Amino acid sequence: MGVDNRPGQKHSSIENLVIIGSGPAGYTAAIYSSRANLNPLLVTGFDKGGIPGGQLMTTTFVENFPGFPNGIKGPELMDRMKAQAIRWGTKLIEDDADAIDLKERPFLIKINGEIIKTNSLIIATGARANRLNLPKEEKFWSHGISACAICDGSTPQFRNERLAVVGGGDSACEEAVYLTKYSSEIHLLVRSNTLRASAPMATRVKANPKITIHWETELIGIYGNDWLEELQIRSKDSNQIENLSVKGLFYAIGHTPNTEIIAGQLDTDSHGYLLTNSGRPETSIEGVYAAGDVCDSEWKQGITASSSGCKAALAAERWLNANNLIILNEQLSEIPKEVSTQTDTKISSEANYNSKAVWQKGSYALRKLYHESSKPLLVIYTSNNCGPCYVLKPQIKRVLKELNGEAQGVEIDIETDQDIAKQANITGTPSVQLFQQKKLKAQWKGVKQRNEFKQAIEKLL
Repeated sequence: MGVDNRPGQKHSSIENLVIIGSGPAGYTAAIYSSRANLNPLLVTGFDKGGIPGGQLMTTTFVENFPGFPNGIKGPELMDRMKAQAIRWGTKLIEDDADAIDLKERPFLIKINGEIIKTNSLIIATGARANRLNLPKEEKFWSHGISACAICDGSTPQFRNERLAVVGGGDSACEEAVYLTKYSSEIHLLVRSNTLRASAPMATRVKANPKITIHWETELIGIYGNDWLEELQIRSKDSNQIENLSVKGLFYAIGHTPNTEIIAGQLDTDSHGYLLTNSGRPETSIEGVYAAGDVCDSEWKQGITASSSGCKAALAAERWLNANNLIILNEQLSEIPKEVSTQTDTKISSEANYNSKAVWQKGSYALRKLYHESSKPLLVIYTSNNCGPCYVLKPQIKRVLKELNGEAQGVEIDIETDQDIAKQANITGTPSVQLFQQKKLKAQWKGVKQRNEFKQAIEKLL
């Protein structure tokens, strides 16, 4: 089981259940349906509407998910859910669904040239972070503006600088508090005269001396040269305009549901959220179910998303049974073997450095390989709480494994090795640079398809 690597071939059989989306809702639906022997296929998504794993991949500590009294990092929680789903037999396609056709039965899903047929479907595509669409916003994106403080807040350009966060909900408050670890001061821009965040989070923000709250404030302009330098804000009460010098701006202004792929085929509300009856996962088409933030405009919690994923899986199983549509698979004769989650790579030193190792970590390994190895060298810059880094690292390791040692990789934690990150002009994580013979051959920012890295390396071999 596990990752399904079917490269564009036609898929003739019919799946019992396909799950689109890999956040708490998608993975919980996968766990329940795979344990029910439905042999589900889960399409994780890749870069449309967010990253695999959903919004918890950009969260530091999740402190309210039952079973973790000391909290757990969002990416680690999602990594555990993914491993649990795979353990019980879920097949993964780590790609985006390009199109879904609900007019036919079985339903049709197009992925990278392949047509997949399924008798039932769970839509768990979540929601994506909103932007303000201000003039020059695109120019300064990743050059001072970010929608993920957890991913980018620790980069050298933001350290000991004045930063701003836009928003008044839990996400905005969490990001403001998180950024105080690195910045000199935080300016929280709130459109209303109150915080919409939960009481504990709002109290934490108001009590933090490094956070200044600007009530009833609207962001109207962003300025700078190569990097963001100044914001223009307007008081809604007095209409007074003020300039605010900052080196970073972080958006936390809500989300839009990822329903474009089934636009016009399922009933939605005025904001695009899939409509279901209260407490139920059924959509307007029989055999199609919704789970998680794609149908939740109110609660938006990891635990409620997981709950709705459970309901969707159980409802799908019952519907398939009632309609005699289940394609039986061989029953599990024993409990599956335990699976592992991602573990941190030990930092290389003079004592444990291996010149032939495919993957190492830290500045010592980077210096040695950069100066002494003739092989292509991939350097991935990460930070400890970066969710996209959790997504990308296994992909890069897989590429290096497929190349049978003809290329090597080094991971650099930008918090541990700040000087290296600054010298490399890293503005966010994950970032990847490809070197050969001390020359920079290519570089990428964010999560990319693994074939991009593989093809770039193969050109050098």
